[in-house]
Amino acid sequence: MTHALARTASAVLALLLLAEPSAGQAAAPLSVRAVEYKSDDIEIPAVLAVPRSGGPHPGVIFVHGRSGWHDRLTAEALRLAERGFVVLAPDYHTARFIPENPIAHDPATEKDVELGIDYLKGLRDVRPGPLGVVGISRGGYHAALLGVRRPEVGGIVGYYPHLVSPNAPEPDQVYRYMPEVEQWRVPALLMVGEKDHQLRRELVVRVAERLQQRGISVELVVYPGAQRAFDFRRNDRTLGDDLARADALERTVRFLNRVLRSRP
Repeated sequence: MTHALARTASAVLALLLLAEPSAGQAAAPLSVRAVEYKSDDIEIPAVLAVPRSGGPHPGVIFVHGRSGWHDRLTAEALRLAERGFVVLAPDYHTARFIPENPIAHDPATEKDVELGIDYLKGLRDVRPGPLGVVGISRGGYHAALLGVRRPEVGGIVGYYPHLVSPNAPEPDQVYRYMPEVEQWRVPALLMVGEKDHQLRRELVVRVAERLQQRGISVELVVYPGAQRAFDFRRNDRTLGDDLARADALERTVRFLNRVLRSRP
């Protein structure tokens, strides 16, 4: 077992003890383990959560953001899996020794995340058909790229997604969204807090408006009183964050069930 995989395995064991049942629905028993897959000569560690019964289930890639992988995100991934999805969450920063909260974006990580789709498709517990992608913050950039590049992707969920290249010049960060928005073809659920940074909030709104203009099905949610990282924020939480966290999970489940046709 590689060092990165051992680190991920330790996080999985800790979260199995801490994971909470999903609000509004009894938690489905899960099989949760640390796995890894190859990206050229790099081993990408990941958390894999599979419902123990009722399969096969629709598959979802859960993509972390700039902060890297941590136990609070593992809890979010497990809550989603409890609702009837096979969830693969790559720890693509650890694989390349990327420090927490990097400013620059390493384009090599795009392939690292994308190959998670091939791994997920090869699992017998995953239902044949479209896959979902859930992206957190900068993970939303990865999710949008996957929606353009991979025909297997049937829907994208973005939690306060960063929808411009992190390496783009500062004027682009302020005034432009990623050019791939013009090739975006799959339904999207985009969620952002009202009290998120103004530029991030406006970027998400502009992308949603452009997708609507292009005839792409998009659901935009701006949560009153919610901050950045409302889903896993540990300190200075507000009532808005708590309400947004609970609602975002329910919306994500409904959206994925609809676009992946996993429920009647």
